[in-house]
Amino acid sequence: MKKTLILLVLGCTIFTTYAQTSITLNTDLAKTKINKHIYGHFAEHLGRCIYGGMYVGDGNTKIPNTAGVRNDVIQALKDLKVPNLRWPGGCFADAYQWKDGIGPKANRPKMVNVWWGGVTEDNSFGTHDFLDLCERIGAEPYLAGNVGSGTVKDLSDWVTYVNHPGGSPMADLRKQNGREKPWNVKLWGVGNEAWGCGGNMTAEYYANIYRQYATFMTGWTNESQLFRIASGASDGDYAWTETLMKNIPHNMMAGVALHHYSVLSWEDKGPSVNFTEAQYFKTMDEAWKMDEFIKGHCTIMDKYDPKKKVALIVDEWGGWYETDKEGKGALYQQNTMRDAMIAGLTLNIFNNHAERVRGANLAQIVNVLQSVILTNEEKMLLTPTYHVMKMYNVHQDATLVPINIESPTYEYSGKKLNAVSVSASKNAAGVLSISLTNIDYSKPHEVTINLRGEDFTKVSGQILSSGKINDHNTFDQPNKVAIKDFLGAKLEKGVLKLMIPAYSVVVLKVSK
Repeated sequence: MKKTLILLVLGCTIFTTYAQTSITLNTDLAKTKINKHIYGHFAEHLGRCIYGGMYVGDGNTKIPNTAGVRNDVIQALKDLKVPNLRWPGGCFADAYQWKDGIGPKANRPKMVNVWWGGVTEDNSFGTHDFLDLCERIGAEPYLAGNVGSGTVKDLSDWVTYVNHPGGSPMADLRKQNGREKPWNVKLWGVGNEAWGCGGNMTAEYYANIYRQYATFMTGWTNESQLFRIASGASDGDYAWTETLMKNIPHNMMAGVALHHYSVLSWEDKGPSVNFTEAQYFKTMDEAWKMDEFIKGHCTIMDKYDPKKKVALIVDEWGGWYETDKEGKGALYQQNTMRDAMIAGLTLNIFNNHAERVRGANLAQIVNVLQSVILTNEEKMLLTPTYHVMKMYNVHQDATLVPINIESPTYEYSGKKLNAVSVSASKNAAGVLSISLTNIDYSKPHEVTINLRGEDFTKVSGQILSSGKINDHNTFDQPNKVAIKDFLGAKLEKGVLKLMIPAYSVVVLKVSK
């Protein structure tokens, strides 16, 4: 695409130039690994995420499944290279009694989901079902323990049940229920949102409770050492993080969580599809705040942990809008190009903070909030967010390339945001991956990338874009928004040039 559009009108030449984005990649300074767990997902017992979403029941003959989990969902998650999956919540985790979800399904007691709609669940999807699913898709399980309404013994028993090799009552019970070998689950959340639905605790009280619960969570072999994650702050509650970092011994805590949603307001979340530019701009503003919050929490963590041994785990993030009634489930919402912008922008932020951010979980995986998959009876579709996550999985466990960027601004009603975000990594084969997101509502932007430190000769790319910002995939048009080859990048003498369209995501691969 040309840098300048030329229009001849009555013998006059009018030039329209695009704002410049200047980026320098210091490929010779790459040293920090982008932890693959940044690309994690979240499955809560909420709406149609589990029941009627990924899980359709063992006896379902209408929808092809394996042990009750949809085969199309299994394949889609394998293709996405999901590194970890968080379960069973969320708020649901601190009401969940795990022992009700094991053993013969006909004998399992029912429960009322007090957090999400008061629906009755039959516990047919439990620990074995979830951990076996993780094995099928190649993901590490991330279990959220019940601290709010459970006991220390409940959580200790769960750890023993899934991890102890044998000779203990819980391991013997696991074997009785059909699983001989332990799963060796490493990722454990010690409660969820303890400041809210997890018990409305003060930070000081939760820090003491955490120490108590963590003491009785035990690993027995080198393979099953636990990665315990404390229930962290919401948004910019830096006092919560400081209290945990100050009062919990760091050898008891591998990670501290952070939650941030790109929501207009909790009183008026706005529509998922028919949004205005004002609402779009506000959503992008909230998405950009992730960078501010991470910097703020990292500053506090650096004070107490300068060697960065404790990870920041953003285990809930994404867009949150009003529930779409046609979705037939709590927190069901459509997924548009706006959500692709949230995903691209947020993942770039995570990548660029890879020294401290070593895990994250998009909320949520099927039919709830910013999901990557939507289902309707036998039909399934992949959302724009799915496509961004798939494009970006080239960064998993690659080495972060430091960047310098001068971005043009996206302006609305007197306010400004950086229009272009970028992150880059280099894999073991020396291939450079560059991900760019242009959140501008109407303007393309010209990008110049200086590749410093190494000589590259080849470039290829993919793009996710569409004709309108609220374009989305439907069950009648499941491929309206899809990944396409991007041929607009030109590489010459260590300089990459391209034009990135408005509200689009581009991922480039550069090699020697």
